[in-house]
Amino acid sequence: MKEKSTTLLQTPPAHAPVAPSDPGAAYLFHQGTNAYAYRYLGAHLLENGDYAFRVFAPHAKEVFVIGSFNNWEPTLALTRVTEQGLFEGQFSGLSAGMCYKYRIVSEKGTFDKADPYAFYAEKRPRTASVLCKPSAFVWEDAAFLAAQTKKNRRDVQDYYPAPMNIYEVHLGSFKRREGEADADGDRFLNYRELAAELIPYLLQLGYTHIELLPVMEHPLDDSWGYQVCGYFAPTSRFGTPDDFRFFINEMHKAGIGVLLDWVPAHFPKDAHGLCEFDGGYVYEYQGKDRMEHAGWGTRCFDVGRNEVQCFLMSNAIYWLKEFHADGLRVDAVASMLYLDYDRKPGEWIPNVYGDNRNLEAIAFFRHINAQIAAECPRAVLVAEESGDYPKITAAVSEGGLGFHMKWNMGLANDLYDFFAKDPVYRKYHQKSFTFAMLYSLNEHYVLPVSHDEVVHGKKSLLDKMFGSYEEKFAQTRTFLAYLMAHPGKKLLFMGCEYGPFREWDFADELEWFMTKYPAHDALRRYVAKLNRFYLSAREFYEIDFSWDGFEWVMLDHAEENLLAFRRTDRDGNPILALFHFDPVVRQVLLPTRELSKSQGSSGVWREVFNTDAYEFGGGGVTNPLPIKTVNLNGQAMIPLQIGAHSAIYLRPEQPIRRAASQV
Repeated sequence: MKEKSTTLLQTPPAHAPVAPSDPGAAYLFHQGTNAYAYRYLGAHLLENGDYAFRVFAPHAKEVFVIGSFNNWEPTLALTRVTEQGLFEGQFSGLSAGMCYKYRIVSEKGTFDKADPYAFYAEKRPRTASVLCKPSAFVWEDAAFLAAQTKKNRRDVQDYYPAPMNIYEVHLGSFKRREGEADADGDRFLNYRELAAELIPYLLQLGYTHIELLPVMEHPLDDSWGYQVCGYFAPTSRFGTPDDFRFFINEMHKAGIGVLLDWVPAHFPKDAHGLCEFDGGYVYEYQGKDRMEHAGWGTRCFDVGRNEVQCFLMSNAIYWLKEFHADGLRVDAVASMLYLDYDRKPGEWIPNVYGDNRNLEAIAFFRHINAQIAAECPRAVLVAEESGDYPKITAAVSEGGLGFHMKWNMGLANDLYDFFAKDPVYRKYHQKSFTFAMLYSLNEHYVLPVSHDEVVHGKKSLLDKMFGSYEEKFAQTRTFLAYLMAHPGKKLLFMGCEYGPFREWDFADELEWFMTKYPAHDALRRYVAKLNRFYLSAREFYEIDFSWDGFEWVMLDHAEENLLAFRRTDRDGNPILALFHFDPVVRQVLLPTRELSKSQGSSGVWREVFNTDAYEFGGGGVTNPLPIKTVNLNGQAMIPLQIGAHSAIYLRPEQPIRRAASQV
């Protein structure tokens, strides 16, 4: 696919009425370079009170607007205004809140479709689009947005030298309303109620960001939001678009960033949706080798088609611009990059070079990520990419795909396997830690403990751990301490902080009653204290994506199930992180590099965090201050004791002082 120009359409302000006809916008739409297609297509209120409708239906012979205003009869006809298949019309007597669809007549039959660019939709199981007027919502987050822009700069050596601690949430199952269900049988909290519940909880636990499983309109609860039909509509399950704006605005006022899960890889085959939109293939690939994700029962976006590129590119920008989202977690990137993804030999066709890369998808990501970077410089783009495609997080100008970060799914899965093993056998599996470091700094990583890992028989995070009831809690604390100290930004799925034994159930709220049990309450308090320590520890976040911030300290103690490494901040201040994976108390001599006398070192260290502390439900094996280094055959060693299944963080007594010019 030919690389697109980065020239964008000069569009009016977000809430300005759309002109009745704009040949320039149509031209750029068909060229694949209209980054604001959502301001042109769909239904828009004009200055004169009419509504303008535009829809792309290249195989249609006729297109009508049907709705509650004309008894769902084809009385309002759209006119074909481009050879490529853009239809347009303008009608009076309509008002916000009315429901509508497009009736499309083609050689393949007649189809009633929701508006692909609709800003709102009926609550499921109803499927019509809903007319909206321009939002008059008043934002109060300018300072927060400016701060996010400063953090997310690629033009600095220490990229994103700020903490990022993400709480992943499925809004429908975080908490639900007490009492009777509504007319649809639901007990969902609305966006405003969810903001009131989530914000104090996030602040209490010490999270910098919240990441929402897809909030775009979807017909099936069981999909968790990943089978989207209304890409431009916040789901009506939880309220209106302005209710969702309120949710994000309140998050920002509280200093919390909002990341949205975004699904550009595939869409469901519901009759009212994008599938064979006008009787032909409009949004999906045509060939059987690319058309479907058989395992998911969905259609794959044809990202080589200009109009589809505009649909997806403008959709990403829509959420970032119109809703002030701070970033996108892009779902299923690997399924787009590889032609043979989830396909057997003979079910896919190699590219012109004879390999399995989807060249159109590669060009697509480079194009839209460059556009997003230009239009929304604060936005963090995170790829869920489960393969090993190179340079996912390198800039487009450097031959990369232009994402800012990538989920490190390999490290998390290696750790799950390790902690599930009997400690007797763990000495044979420390490669779970060491192997990950062979690639952990090749990309900019987020370390996810995600929703995908606590469902479908994979067990809850707590229940993944080997051993007794008490040992599971101890090992969960150590597991989380390891991830917190490891290079990369952090993500924890809701509920993991208190350690449920039951897997996540999307159809019910979290088991909040579990927090009344002492061990579970102690784990939640532990997570809060660990998170707050992370926020205060520059050593753990200032140099996340370079070897300058990481060094192995102890790698040859597998027999004792010990492991240690050093993290440093931009001034060279270290934290030593020691981990113990055996159910016994050990005496340890931890090697260290002495800080030079010019840096004010006294050879004294202090224990600043210990997962075995009584307050966390541990055994209370700690190290009293001061901890003085000893000389053993010319090597500086720190004498320590460490509890069963526990971790310790250490700092030197006298840190390096940041120069005034660096403050």
